[in-house]
Amino acid sequence: MIGRLNHVAIAVRDLAKAASVYRDVLGAQVSEPVLQPEHGVTTVFITLPNTKIELISPLGDNSPIAKFLERMPDGGIHHVCYEVDDITTARDALRKQGARVLGDGEPKIGAHGKPVLFLHPKDFCGTLVEIEQA
Repeated sequence: MIGRLNHVAIAVRDLAKAASVYRDVLGAQVSEPVLQPEHGVTTVFITLPNTKIELISPLGDNSPIAKFLERMPDGGIHHVCYEVDDITTARDALRKQGARVLGDGEPKIGAHGKPVLFLHPKDFCGTLVEIEQA
């Protein structure tokens, strides 16, 4: 069902500092920050030969990332994102297997302009999983 790893998301407090580490220390290609108000985050993508790293920081006090950073003050891996061919078919198959889809269960448009859903971490070995339509 799942396709390639699309990205690994890392929650950070200081987006500019984190982007600098990837750009200046590791020599990676780093995008400009993009506000994602519908998700309560600002994102920066680091392009790697085989996948991407998404740096995410809170956009406002009600951001889910702000809550994550309260629990994990130094930041850290927030979620992994896998591609699926058809997000609705994948959602329905996952639900039949007992997986819980977060939110209202309807796909939202993610940072890449494609439909995404998040799956409960308790159903996936403690890891928040995002699925994105390929």
